[in-house]
Formats: sequence, C-alpha cells, structure tokens
Amino acid sequence: MGFSAGKRKSRDEAVTLSDLNDDVLERVLSHLPTSSYFRMTSVCKRWKSTQTSTTFKLACSRVPSRDPWFFMIAKDSTSSSSSFVYDSTENSWKNLNRSLLLRHRRDFTPVASSGGLLCFRSSVSGDFLLRNPLTGSSIDLPWQDDNKPLQAVAMTTSYKLVTISGEVPNLCFRFYESSSCSWSKEFELVMKNNTEDGDDTETVYFLSKSGNVVVASNTLLRTPSKQYSSVITVKDNVETVYFLTSHGTIIACDLAKRSFTHLPKLLPPFLEYSIDLVECNGTMFVVLLSEFYESASLRIWKLEDMNWVHVGMLPPAMSHELYGRKGDINCVGGAGGNKILVCFNADLPQVCCRYFVYDLVGEEWSELPRCFKDGEAVEFVSALSFQPRIEATV
Repeated sequence: MGFSAGKRKSRDEAVTLSDLNDDVLERVLSHLPTSSYFRMTSVCKRWKSTQTSTTFKLACSRVPSRDPWFFMIAKDSTSSSSSFVYDSTENSWKNLNRSLLLRHRRDFTPVASSGGLLCFRSSVSGDFLLRNPLTGSSIDLPWQDDNKPLQAVAMTTSYKLVTISGEVPNLCFRFYESSSCSWSKEFELVMKNNTEDGDDTETVYFLSKSGNVVVASNTLLRTPSKQYSSVITVKDNVETVYFLTSHGTIIACDLAKRSFTHLPKLLPPFLEYSIDLVECNGTMFVVLLSEFYESASLRIWKLEDMNWVHVGMLPPAMSHELYGRKGDINCVGGAGGNKILVCFNADLPQVCCRYFVYDLVGEEWSELPRCFKDGEAVEFVSALSFQPRIEATV
C-alpha cells in the first residue's frame, strides 16, 4: 500500500514551527525572551492567538525564571507619558505604554515589586495597586489607615504584600490576605535586643537623598519611590523584612517570631555615606557609597551570622569619578537573578546620572548606556526589578 505525497516528511526535509501542533508550539514559544513574545504576535494569526491562550500562559508559568527587567523611575515619574525598562536579556532600553500601566492614576508611585508584578501606592489615599506592567492586569488594595507612620512596604514572590508601621521601638506589621481579599489584623513586633550596635539614638551622619550631609536626628530624605523601600527574604519558610530607619540603621523584622532587631553598623558614625538595601536569591545585600581620602568607594556587603561579609567593590577607576559630586545611590536586586543595579544621581546640574550593574556570579561590573527620548537623555533616580511574565495575574 502506497502513501500519498505530503503526508510524511522525508528525512532530508526540515521540520518547521508550522508543522508543530499547538501544544508543542506553545511550549517552544514560551521559552523565548518576553520581548520576542510581543514581536511574534504580529507574525501570523496562529501566533497571535497565544495572547488569549490559557495553555500558553500555563506553559510560560512553567519556565522557572526569566532575566530581570528594571523598571526605571525618573525624577518626575508622574509627568511622563511613557515608562522605560532596561531589558537585561537583550541589554537594551524599552518604552512601556504608561496608559496601559497606570491609565489615569497619576498620583500612584511605584514602591515595591516581586515576580512579574509592580506595587504602586497612592500619595492621596494611601491605597495600593498591584499591576502586571506588561498586560495591565491589576487589583486595587484599599489601605486601612491606622494613623501610624508607614515605614516599609515589601512583597513576597507569592505576591503577599507586607507593611511595617509605627515608630521604633513600637513597630507592627500586617499583610494582605489574597484568600479573603482583605488586610490581616495588626501584629506587634517586639524588640529582640538593645545592644550598643542596635542603639538607634546614636548620632550618625549620612548623605541624604538630596546629596546633603545630615545628622541622624533628621528624617532620611528619600525619593518617593524609595520612601518605603525594603526587602524581604524567605529562608526555611521564615519571612524577614529589612528596612532603613530615619537614622540610617538597618532593622530586621522576623515575621514568624514577631520580633525585630537592629543590625550592626557597617561604618563608623563620622563617615559620610549613602546606603541602600537589595535582595537577590533570598539573600539581603547592602550597598554603600562612601567618601574618604579624596576618593569615593562603592561596595556591596551581605550579612552572615550577624557579621558583614564583603562581596564586591566598584573598580576604583570607575568609583573615583563619583567623588565630590554629592551623589546618592538607589539600588535594586534583579528579580529571580544575580544582578544588582545601582542608580547614582546628584542634584548638581552638570552631573549626569550613572547606572552600574554588578553580576554576583561573574563578579563583574558593567555600566548601562544612556537612555534617550526624542533626542534628550532621560535621567532616572531609582528602579524596581521584576520578571517580565505575561502570565502573572492578581
């Protein structure tokens, strides 16, 4: 019995993507970089159908991790009609449609991120908004105002939002329960120790977010997007939130034991420095910019058994260029990756913003190129990191 032509591929004839069934095709396409996904939807009707395919989103969710995108925040993040991200896979800038991102919510400022979502907070009502910056999928989280100052906002990889409120030593936390679509009750945090290293009343001098040297009795001036900046780590199912106090010291909040402690200071109080916290692969890192002996030093540390371990240092040839510019750093760890982005900015008009990336695995530094819009360089003061996942929903 013979076979009709075209029913079977010969050994010399290549198999193309069009020959694959829908299930296999979607699995193949799910492993492409996310930026390729937006381009491939214009290839043909079959590929465009993945936009509404639940099985394709399921295939995407099975990809363990994706290289992070850095959502960049300009000095006036509400006035721009667009939002820029840096794609660490293609090493290029991309312009997101801000109308899709926030629509008409001009008073919302990005404050946290995790996985494929960004968290925004209203400067007017205090409410939160979780949104996928790629698809526009979102949910509103009304904030229950308890008249306590908000200290930190963090979000876990399971998209649980955690807030720390109050004043040291009277701190408390609550979290948003997605199962009941409501906020949990308030839990008090008890101070675990009160050692000399943890004395939050000691006078500490540091660089404010405007580049001026202030004393610890003043409030740490931060950009709106970094006002509640914090990181959360999960180890052995124990969630710990780290944040900076107005005195420039680091507090670690153990949510399981409902306690907090002050971490040892990294530098003597007489040194001037700028500081920020980041998280990468479940580890908390501290980035420090300091000046001494007519030079600048940018270093990264991590905490091990209550001792600081030096991780990396910006090469002196690069860090010396930052000396005397009254600069400040705002940093973020790559979501699901091993990269740390450092945004250096200053109020001096002749000083350009600089963006450095440290690869924790390769132990290498690189500098991002300038971002241009309509021929003009766009200046960013900070960034949030997220994984570009079209399947992430809330």
